[in-house]
Amino acid sequence: MQGFIVNPEDVPVVLLAGGRSSRMGSNKAFSLLGNESLLARIAARIAQRQTWPIALNADADWPDTMGMMLVPDRIPGRLGPLAGVLAAMQDTQSRYPRASHVATIPIDSPFFPPDLIARLAHPVEGADEIAIAASLDRDHPVFGLWPLSIATDLEGWIVSDEKRRVTDFLARHHVRRVDFPPVTTPIGPLDPFFNINTPADLLEAEKWLAATESMS
Repeated sequence: MQGFIVNPEDVPVVLLAGGRSSRMGSNKAFSLLGNESLLARIAARIAQRQTWPIALNADADWPDTMGMMLVPDRIPGRLGPLAGVLAAMQDTQSRYPRASHVATIPIDSPFFPPDLIARLAHPVEGADEIAIAASLDRDHPVFGLWPLSIATDLEGWIVSDEKRRVTDFLARHHVRRVDFPPVTTPIGPLDPFFNINTPADLLEAEKWLAATESMS
């Protein structure tokens, strides 16, 4: 669509916290990194450049939304990250009918670039295009800009596809991949999408946090 532009300031954001946290042993959203929970840290990081209220995709009985609007999956059964993306799309359609896209950010990657949404939005040229982050030759589709126009297709695919592989769904649509380079730190290059799944990951994240804070 010639002339189509996504304004990053007009993109609602939904944080994805629907995972089971099985490898962490407890709800990792409330795991402390630098004396601050992952959920609070990530919400604050994206709020630096976000004018819309931030929503949270999590279970309906989530203990503490930290003031964010709760957006549970509408399809039951914990059917994977794209069920959370679908919930984000559907919520955005109902609350922000003029929006073309919604951004999703997982709650377990605390070092993502603060200008993530602007950089994802830049190459998008059509109202039906997806933009996802990539780094070090790896895609990170949960860091994505999702067009609301494909919500119906996503819902049907989640219900009918038994494997529900994210890569399979992306193959159905036009995807813009935006590469983010590693962050230079005193202890080495940091993948900006380093994610925390285990207690060991959390300990490693503490080292990266100390290194990045020493640069400021």
